[in-house]
Amino acid sequence: MPTATVNGQQIHYTDTGGDGPPVILSHGFMMSGEMFVHQVEALRDAHRVITWDERGFGLTQFDGEPFTYWDSAADCLGLLDHLGIERAVLGGMSQGGFLSLRAALTAPDRVRALILLDTQSGGEHPEVMEGYQQMMDTWVAAGPVDELTEIIANIIIAEPEANAEWIAKWKELDERAGREGMRAASACLLGREDITDRLGEITCPAIVIHGTEDTAITMEQAEALAAGLPGAGDVVKVGGAHAANLTNPGPVNAAIVDFLSGLDT
Repeated sequence: MPTATVNGQQIHYTDTGGDGPPVILSHGFMMSGEMFVHQVEALRDAHRVITWDERGFGLTQFDGEPFTYWDSAADCLGLLDHLGIERAVLGGMSQGGFLSLRAALTAPDRVRALILLDTQSGGEHPEVMEGYQQMMDTWVAAGPVDELTEIIANIIIAEPEANAEWIAKWKELDERAGREGMRAASACLLGREDITDRLGEITCPAIVIHGTEDTAITMEQAEALAAGLPGAGDVVKVGGAHAANLTNPGPVNAAIVDFLSGLDT
């Protein structure tokens, strides 16, 4: 189980190795690097693919202190340092996109391109903030109780078999790591700032891919993200809910492979 000491955290990661152009994939809230299993298989023959578990999730051990997505961006760049990678394509789903955008703002020379999956540049909308806060407060107080995990799984995944698989992972995480990590991670998520007015500073090539059934982040928010990035075209619309790359990997992988092939020409 490879780990890297980065910014005081013990970050768990996977690395396919090889001489191909590096791609590092950052997962969404409540998920882990395992959510990219289909993308790793699709890309590993031509690329060096790295996945990792962000603070509060998966097998990463973090200090439990408050953090922001700027800190997570620094973790991503620090992991690249650990692996001896100077420049990479950064891919992120939802919160993975939040941190990837911030990494591109922090160190534009290190970001070859961006793959942005079911994500946005804004803060959390006030209309949903209270509901999300209540869910996170319930988790911290009572843990991953069945009713709560079903609600969250249907927002993120919305497929019964995959829902059950990830709910089991969440319960295992709760038993292993406790709930303080969820407190810090949810505060980061819900307290993030809007960086839409800085998107014009990110000039690298970018692709925005979005599930047509995503209720956590709307298509309008995805379109605003694509419109604000000078290097992005129109949103690539695929079927699926919030974690479209997990549940609808075929069209997502096809779009990513086509995008990456274009970088090499």
